[in-house]
Amino acid sequence: SLPAQDSLYKFGPDSQRKEGIPKGMLTAYEWESKLYNNFRNYYVYVPAQYDSSKPAALMVFKDGYAYAREDGEFRVSVVFDNLIAKKEIPVIIAVFINPGHSSKNYPENFFRSSNRSEEYDELSDRYVRFLTEELLPFLKKKYNISNDPKMHAIGGLSSGGICAFTAAWQRPDYFQKVMSHVGSFTDIKGGHVYPSLIRKTNKKDIKIFMQDGTNDLDNTYGNWWLANLQMEAAFKFKNYNFRFEKGTGAHSGKHGGAILPESLKWLWNDITNK
Repeated sequence: SLPAQDSLYKFGPDSQRKEGIPKGMLTAYEWESKLYNNFRNYYVYVPAQYDSSKPAALMVFKDGYAYAREDGEFRVSVVFDNLIAKKEIPVIIAVFINPGHSSKNYPENFFRSSNRSEEYDELSDRYVRFLTEELLPFLKKKYNISNDPKMHAIGGLSSGGICAFTAAWQRPDYFQKVMSHVGSFTDIKGGHVYPSLIRKTNKKDIKIFMQDGTNDLDNTYGNWWLANLQMEAAFKFKNYNFRFEKGTGAHSGKHGGAILPESLKWLWNDITNK
């Protein structure tokens, strides 16, 4: 059964399939990474409204399967179908990427992929290089994806949340929008340094959406709720364009999934309100 605080969060109408709403295409692929020397599955969502003569926006999700599943906690393709049809977000091509694994014999639970922590928790530019030098150039040959960094978003949950922020922090010239759900800004591989780094570094052109709950994890790596509050304080101090949705949920996608439509509308409102 769900933790009591998680049961508060329910899907709204934009997270449900509706009659007459054009449905995007979701296709599964596999990628062998030269940079990491490993394998992963990934999924590409192309909205029905995509027109190859017009550059589309891009959104990359870590732990891709969790976000892509229609019976999961996020249901991104359903939400995208509904919001794109109403022009509440731009036409976005979404890429859902699983963490890398040492062989093609993937674990049943992809969160147990052998390379997940190495890819997501370290603060280097390695993961964003994997995206910008390997996977995304391949997709850009296939689809007309905008080159404007304001049209590029990256998101994830838990370690995927800090990974999304690291990608934008390292390459704000490529990713200028971040979505973090229950982000692990704790000391798994040094991520607890971000609040002081943000305070001491010239403000970068990044727009950040964060979600966390008071019942998030508390363990040897740190306290997730406190870590997110520290991030919020640092963003406020440096006058970042950010939004932090606070709840009472646990370390799950329940709250983040329930508010996903509103979160996406906020993240993309500088594009849709032009």
